[in-house]
Amino acid sequence: MPADPRASEPRNAARVWIVDDDRAVRFVLATALREAGYAVDGFENARDALEALRSRGAPDLLFTDVRMPGEDGLALLEKLKVAAPQLPVIVMSAYTDIASTAGAFRGGAYEFLSKPFDLDAAVEIAGRALPATNGLAATSAPTSAPNQELIGDTPAMRALFRSIGRLAQAPLSVLITGETGTGKELVARALHRESPRAHRPFVALNTAAIPSELLESELFGHEAGAFTGAQKRHVGRFEQADGGTLFLDEIGDMPLPLQTRLLRVLAEGEFFRVGGRELIRVDVRVIAATHQQLERLVAEGKFRADLLHRLDVVRLHLPPLRDRREDVPALAERFLAAAARKLGAPAKRFAKPALDRLRKYDWPGNVRELENVCWRLAALAPGDTIGTAELDMAFAHATPAMAGDEDWEAALARWAREQLAAGAAEIHTDARERFDRILLDAALEHTQGHRGEAAQRLGLGRNTLTRKLGPGRKRH
Repeated sequence: MPADPRASEPRNAARVWIVDDDRAVRFVLATALREAGYAVDGFENARDALEALRSRGAPDLLFTDVRMPGEDGLALLEKLKVAAPQLPVIVMSAYTDIASTAGAFRGGAYEFLSKPFDLDAAVEIAGRALPATNGLAATSAPTSAPNQELIGDTPAMRALFRSIGRLAQAPLSVLITGETGTGKELVARALHRESPRAHRPFVALNTAAIPSELLESELFGHEAGAFTGAQKRHVGRFEQADGGTLFLDEIGDMPLPLQTRLLRVLAEGEFFRVGGRELIRVDVRVIAATHQQLERLVAEGKFRADLLHRLDVVRLHLPPLRDRREDVPALAERFLAAAARKLGAPAKRFAKPALDRLRKYDWPGNVRELENVCWRLAALAPGDTIGTAELDMAFAHATPAMAGDEDWEAALARWAREQLAAGAAEIHTDARERFDRILLDAALEHTQGHRGEAAQRLGLGRNTLTRKLGPGRKRH
C-alpha cells in the first residue's frame, strides 16, 4: 500500500486546499506545495470542497479552478466569502479574459493564476497569500459578458487582463499608455464595465480632436451668454460622467491652462462652468490615455508634473500588435466575422498562408489597422476563402508592402511590373521618393520627432535627413 503523502507533512503546517476537476493539475500543484511544507488536500468539484468546509472548517488557503462540472469556481468563491470571509482564495483558469479576472477579483479573490502556470510562481503566491487574512469582502456575483473586442492570449495580454480585473474594483486614476490603435479606449471601457460604477455613464473625450478654444467648454460646460454663440447652458463631460467614468484620450495634447483646471477637479472634485458662478461638484473616476511620453513633455514644460502624478496612480501599458503576433489570427478572424455580419456579406475565412502573412506584418497602425483591413476584405474579397492575393488587394490602397524580407520585395516587384505595363515614366524616381518618405516618417514617429536620433537610427547624417525631408517639416 503506497504511503500517504500527507504523512510527512509538518504537524502545524498551513492547510491548503486545491479544487480542480483536472486530476493532473491537483497532483502536480499538491506535490509542489507539499514540498514547500504545506498540508494539502484536493477536491475535484465545488460540492466536495463545501462539504469539507462544513465538516472540517476552513483551510488557511484555497486554490480553485474556474471551469468545473457543477458549480464553477466563481460560484464557489462567492459561497466561500460568505462562509469564511477571511479565507484567501487563488483562482486558476486557462481562460484569461477580462470577465473571468474581474469576476474573480470582484468576488474577493486574492490572486488570479493563469494556466498553464509555473509551479514555483504558484508556491510563491501561496507564501504571499497565507499571512494575509484581510481578503476583500464579497460584493456581487459576476454578471458581465465576455469582451468581444479586447482579446488576446499572449503573456502580455494575460497580464493586462489580470490588471484590469484587479484595478476595476479600486477607485484609482489610471493612465493607459501605448501606440495609436492599440485599443486604449477598450481598456478604459473594460475598467468601467467591470467596476462598481458600471451602472453609471462612461463618457469619452479625445482632447486632441477638440479645438483648444472649445475644449474647456466641452470638459466643464458653459452658461448661456458665456461667449459668442453660447445661446443656452451646455453641460460638460464632467457633469455627464457624474457617478461614472470619464475617459480622456490623448491627454498629452491638453493645453497647459486646461491642465491647471483639470488638476483642481481631480483634487477637489469641483469646478465652475465657463461663465458660471455655481460651484459644481461631481464624483468621477478619470482614466487618461496617451501615446506620448508624458515625462518628456514634463521636462519640456508642456505638461504639468503635478497633473501627471494625479493621473498616473496606476499605469497600464498596451503592447503594440507586432509584439504579440500570436494574437493576430484570432483578432483577424474575429474582425472578419464581425465585418461580414454588419455588411450582410457571406461569411469568409482566411487560408493558412494568408494568416501567416498577417502574423508577419508589423502593423504600424496596430489593432485598428488590422480591423480596417478585415473590413476591406469582408466587403471586397470575391470568394469565401481569403488568400494572399486577396491580401494584396486589401493592402494596395493602404501600404506598398507587407512586412517581412521577402514580402515587401515581392510587393515592390509587382508594383514595378504594373507601372511598366501601364507605361509609367520615371518610376525609379517615384519609387525612391516614396521609399525615403516611408522610412523617414517611420523613423520620426519612432523617435517622437527627434531628427538627430532618427538620422542615427537610419544610418544617415542629420543634414542628409533634413534635406530629404524638405522645407516645412517640424523641427525638434
